[in-house]
Amino acid sequence: MTRTDLTPDQQADADRIHAALLSAAATDLRELAELLATKDDRTMFGATEFAVRDIVLRVGAEARQAALAERKKGGTTGAVGAAPAARRRPGSSAGRPGRS
Repeated sequence: MTRTDLTPDQQADADRIHAALLSAAATDLRELAELLATKDDRTMFGATEFAVRDIVLRVGAEARQAALAERKKGGTTGAVGAAPAARRRPGSSAGRPGRS
């Protein structure tokens, strides 16, 4: 993976995300380190692989959350308008002769 040149704003955002990740992922990385320290070569695969994957995916989810935090949201800021009224439902056709 190659590093890209960042604009000053992007570098500031990357620094903020990095700081948030360091604090958010510290517990997960400690959990990962302790898990791996308790495994020998015979038990490093199988269930351990799934546990490692789950921890790493959790760190990835925290990275996305950190990237989204404090970004401007693109939603509406004005008052919510009323929903349009529903059209009247057609009456039941029960009891009418069927069309052939």
